This record gives sequence, C-alpha cells and structure tokens, in this order.
Amino acid sequence: QVQLVESGGGLVQPGGSLRLSCAASGSIFSIYAMGWYRQAPGKQRELVAGITSGGSTNYADAVKGRFTISRDNAKKTVYLQMGSLKPEDTGVYYCTMRCRRHGWDPASDYWGQGTQVTVSS
Repeated sequence: QVQLVESGGGLVQPGGSLRLSCAASGSIFSIYAMGWYRQAPGKQRELVAGITSGGSTNYADAVKGRFTISRDNAKKTVYLQMGSLKPEDTGVYYCTMRCRRHGWDPASDYWGQGTQVTVSS
C-alpha cells in the first residue's frame, strides 16, 4: 500500500502564507510526478501545481507568482508554499503522486486525504 499524508492546512487571513506538505509512505519503488489539486465548495477539483521527477514545474494561472511547488525525493515529500493568499484560494487541497510500487508494476496515481485551507478575515 502507498499512503500520502498531507499537513499544514488551516485558517489564514488574506495576504497570509501557508506551507503544505505531503509525505508518501509504504512500499514504493519510485515516484514520478507529484502535484497538488484543490476543490472549492460546489466546484470541481482543479490542478494547482505539478512537478516532474526532473524538477520541471507547472502552475494554474490563478496561482502563478504566489505559490511554489517543490519536492524532496529522499523524504518522498512534496511541498506547496502558498503566499499572498486570497479568499478564492479556500478549499480542500489534495496531493497526488504517480508511483511504482515495484519494478515490475505499472505506475499508478495515489491521492492524499485532503487538507482544508481557509482564507478569511
């Protein structure tokens, strides 16, 4: 089994910052792409940021210049540094990783349970 556990969510005022973390555990042979999605109430889940195994990153237009995704391969962890937060950033944030459990397995996508981020004064 592969488990992803997120942390770092919470309540923050507009203009504030938060850092989300997501650590993978379990039987993992290799990890490829990692990413963060979010889902606001009544809306579909959307990509926030992604990072490849080579370190290339991509961001949703709404967060460019404010959020930074990074990864620590040794710790099997992906981070999302969020700054200049806005009320519209409110939602449940999910991490995802494409992992291979064994060398002979195909890669599969795994998801965390989600962490709530609320931006409000």
